[in-house]
Amino acid sequence: MTATAAKQFWFVVGSQHLYGEEALGQVKANAQKITDALNASGVLPYPLVLQDLAVSAEAITSVMKEINYRDEVAGVITWMHTFSPAKMWIRGTKLLQKPLLHLATQYNESIPWSTIDMDFMNLNQAAHGDREYGFINARLGKQNKIVVGYWERPEVQQQIADWMDVAAAYNESFNIKVARFGDNMRNVGVTEGDKVEAQIQFGWTVDYFGIGDLVAEIGNVTEQEIDDLMAQYKELYDFDYGDYEQGAWEASVRVQASYEIALKRFLDRGGYSAFTTNFEDLHGMKQLPGLAVQRLMAQGYGFAGEGDWKTAALDRLLKIMSHNQNTGFMEDYTYELAAGQEAILQSHMLEVDPSLAANKPKVVVSPLGIGDREDPARLVFDGKAGEGVVVSMADFGTHYKLLINEVSAFEPTVPAPKLPVARVLWTVKPNFQDGVRAWIENGGGHHTVVSLNLTTDQIVTYAKLVNLPYVVIK
Repeated sequence: MTATAAKQFWFVVGSQHLYGEEALGQVKANAQKITDALNASGVLPYPLVLQDLAVSAEAITSVMKEINYRDEVAGVITWMHTFSPAKMWIRGTKLLQKPLLHLATQYNESIPWSTIDMDFMNLNQAAHGDREYGFINARLGKQNKIVVGYWERPEVQQQIADWMDVAAAYNESFNIKVARFGDNMRNVGVTEGDKVEAQIQFGWTVDYFGIGDLVAEIGNVTEQEIDDLMAQYKELYDFDYGDYEQGAWEASVRVQASYEIALKRFLDRGGYSAFTTNFEDLHGMKQLPGLAVQRLMAQGYGFAGEGDWKTAALDRLLKIMSHNQNTGFMEDYTYELAAGQEAILQSHMLEVDPSLAANKPKVVVSPLGIGDREDPARLVFDGKAGEGVVVSMADFGTHYKLLINEVSAFEPTVPAPKLPVARVLWTVKPNFQDGVRAWIENGGGHHTVVSLNLTTDQIVTYAKLVNLPYVVIK
């Protein structure tokens, strides 16, 4: 269920009949060479498919309608090879309901001063066409991306690739379904939100299930299924028995294995790609799901604790955008306030995403001071180092708002032998005092999604696509 459908992007090149069929033939040939080169670059995460030249209002309207209709088409990249009168684009652009990237480039990198003539000038009018086309997009209020530069340059190709990931996630966002096992944690503010508005604005479906629905599914898991999954655990992770007798330790881990199997079966059957749990709602369960949740996050499912469905959906969205690399649910826990070493310790009761692990995780069983249940198993590891973004979504009653803070994660250098949970450490930008102050002033929550693969620009691009107010702290 966590796999996304195969996507492609269409390449639509603007020109006009004014310069004759020979010129249009050259435009099409140049566009095909660019398409082939971009696809062969190995940089683009999705294929680019060249369409017929956009030389009339009718042709443009037709291709935009087709883009809307074709589920496999995640967005459109436009290029003004020559001068394309922009009033031709109005109807089609107004109808377009998928992400749009305007590639402001040119077939030739440099002006051929020794041979340039008016034929060359007429054929290569990207500077002219970009401004005409850009004006009409601005007039129409399109939240389109603009990438500027020579199409062969790696940095230009990377910008296109980054946008493709956002566009693909935007389309998949309308398929995100969140299963809530239990309600929100009592008396907590930031986990609340308007589910109807979230479905209207972001496409997210959020459904409630009583914990008994999951308990019934757990009861159907067989011992053989648990045995098979335990064998996988042993191959992937180190087993740390601690002070437990081996049989008791393995019994605790087997409970989590049964939870993983049941959760996955339940989610996949209902088409859910994200879910929440709540330690205040565990009737009929022996443990709070820990290892089970971590394993599912590693497979691409979105998650957040305490019934926080907004963050669970956001987690799934950013996992799609990042191809589930170095991206996961997180929670602010404890400050490091030593002068010159200021940082924030990120963790959770149990559920830290192993896609962020810098070392081989170990399976640990340890008491949990909340939930009033048996000692749960969980994966323990230290988080990776890297530059990234941490993102939080808040419902302010009148509107949703996205908080984006750039962070520098670093691997812990001091052991924490008595901390039985995974830990991630980072410093915030522009500095600890200003970054933390801005986050709090703007209502940023303690539940977040962090990604060491995504950029601020990508998150902002998505926010604009869904008309989501945002604040960037960097």
